[in-house]
Parts: sequence; C-alpha cells; structure tokens
Amino acid sequence: MKLDVIKLDGGKAGSVDLGEEIFGLEPRADILHRVVRWQRNNAQAGTHKVKTRSETSYSTKKIYRQKGTGGARHGDRNAPIFRGGGIYKGPVVRSHGHDLTKKFRKLGLKHALSAKMAAGELVVIEDAATEGKTAALAKQVKNLGWKRALVIDGASVNEEFLKASRNIEGLDILPSMGANVYDILKRDTLVITKAGVEALEARLK
Repeated sequence: MKLDVIKLDGGKAGSVDLGEEIFGLEPRADILHRVVRWQRNNAQAGTHKVKTRSETSYSTKKIYRQKGTGGARHGDRNAPIFRGGGIYKGPVVRSHGHDLTKKFRKLGLKHALSAKMAAGELVVIEDAATEGKTAALAKQVKNLGWKRALVIDGASVNEEFLKASRNIEGLDILPSMGANVYDILKRDTLVITKAGVEALEARLK
C-alpha cells in the first residue's frame, strides 16, 4: 500500500510503499491487550512490602497467661489481631512480570502499526531533521496538527530533533528498536520517518 510522505514543514516528499503484512492487518484487540498487559506488568516495580509478625518490633513474650483470665488465648503482641502487629498475607517484594513469546510480541507490534494505519493516524515524514530550536519545531508541529504524537526514527534518533522536542508537550521520539505497542497506542498520531519504516520492516519480517 502507498502512503504520501511529507516534510516537517508540511511540503510533499513523494510516497512510500508499506508492507501489507505489517501495516495492512486487521487489528485484533485481544492481541494488543495481551502485549500491553505484558509491557505494563514488566514495568511494575513490585517493591511494595509490609512487615510480618516476625519483623515487627514488639517483645515476643506471651502477653498474659493462657488460662484463667477470661480473655482470648494470645501469644505475643506481634499477632496480626493487635494494632502495630504484623500484617497477615500482605504484599511482599516480587516481580509482576510474565513471559510472552517473541513471535507474539512481534505480532502485537504489527497489529499496533496496522491499527494506526486503519484509523488514519499514521504519518510518514522524509526525516526528522530540524535546526534544533524548540520554538521552530513547536510551530511546525502545531501547523501539522499533532497534539499527542510519537515519532519513530531509524536505528538512532536525530539529536537535533531530540534536543528541540524535549520541551514540547505531547511530542516524543524513539529509535526503531524502541518502538513498542503501549507507546504507539497511547498517542493520537504515529509519525514514522522513511528510515524508521525501513528499519521496522527489517525488524518485523
């Protein structure tokens, strides 16, 4: 399939052929959901922790005798029933991540790219070359109508573009190897350079 290529100033720069097997799939929500869930679970720190009864700082002495008090039978003050005691079955430090095969992760990225293409939210630009000035780039982005956009460049990102885009709200840039389902789906517009298209097609074939 063909898609027009534009420049950052809005001018035309020819067209590019996009592979049907990457940009022309019928997007499946179940595949995208599984990949996004895998990404978010792996990103979760899992550092939440509570103290168990063996870690709280009370005496381990039995608080009163077993029989004859008329009260319940208790051991020490660290029991979960008491204020300041240990927590029963609370969260512990652990990993929330789970496995997902490489083939499925690759399929998820294809479906994310196809979803953007199908929604008309995919833009191909000639390159991400800019003079490195935030004001100039912000004006170009506004003229192009990009509110929340992700730019995917080739093997490495354009340093001048990266420098200029740092202080523009809603604009991010990633190298082609950093392209992922979550970042693509949460932006309104996906912008790919010609070098980025070639790199993605080489990565996903």
